[in-house]
Amino acid sequence: MKKIDIKREIEKVLKEEAKALLKCKVDKNFENAIKIILNCKGKVIITGLGKSGLIGQKISSTFSSTGTPSIFLHPVEAVHGDIGIIMKNDVVIIISQSGETEEVIELLPSLKRLSIPIIAITGKKNSTLAKKADCVLNSYVEKEACPMGLAPTASTTVQLAIGDSLAVTLLKIRNFKKEDFAMLHPGGSLGKKLILKVKDIMHTDEEVPYVGLNTKLKEAMLVMTNKRFGCTAVIDEKGFIAGIFTDGDLRRLFEKNENPYNLPMREIMIKNPKIIDEDELVITALSNMEKNAITVLLIPDKKGKLKGIIHLHDILKSGVI
Repeated sequence: MKKIDIKREIEKVLKEEAKALLKCKVDKNFENAIKIILNCKGKVIITGLGKSGLIGQKISSTFSSTGTPSIFLHPVEAVHGDIGIIMKNDVVIIISQSGETEEVIELLPSLKRLSIPIIAITGKKNSTLAKKADCVLNSYVEKEACPMGLAPTASTTVQLAIGDSLAVTLLKIRNFKKEDFAMLHPGGSLGKKLILKVKDIMHTDEEVPYVGLNTKLKEAMLVMTNKRFGCTAVIDEKGFIAGIFTDGDLRRLFEKNENPYNLPMREIMIKNPKIIDEDELVITALSNMEKNAITVLLIPDKKGKLKGIIHLHDILKSGVI
């Protein structure tokens, strides 16, 4: 095994790829590509073979998750029937650094017959692909980071960056917001942070522990034990939130009073408890709990009457963190 300076070699590769990115020229074709995609009434089909194909899959995924419907089409599968997925309102982005990839070139006649706009990402401006494309995005690099100049490295980095530049520009033009992003990522913690609301996981109706102002401690303790939230809300005769009493309050009370069982809740409750609106995000509820070192929040309705409760355990189960 050859002995090398590992740190030096890694830095060398990173610098080579960074240099390739900095030399990528943004010309009028990039604007044309954006206009073609914006005018697309269908979806963006991305295709490429080998390493370019893998880059294409990532670009397609980025497009779809940022508001530009897209799918990846393998060029070999395409010429064996899957080209039927391409419709007249679609746009095709073809990635080939050489611009001469045989499996990709075979697609061109069919795409031309369908009058499908073709955007090429290629490093060879005079290649067959570039000549047949409606718009050419130049991914030329002076050399690959691979010392043999064989493994696609700097070139695939440039291809990926070009795809990201298109996706992000489209995102901004379409005024794509965090909420839109979250709607397309409902299964992950990121999406849940952006869309999951308190009302989606809060407890209501019979699940909510509550007692009246004149309820004695011994009765309130039964409610706290049965509901298992480690607390009980205290409401007035009209149902408005008046206070809260927790396990911690109970322990502190017994330290001061040997026999507090007959004390009414109005005398021992914590007034002005922390509350949260049901339309607030769950991540906001978590932030409020952390800020105030508590594990529960009460939820009032629009009039201020007790409607629900949310516990830290509910938030942990929701998957927002």
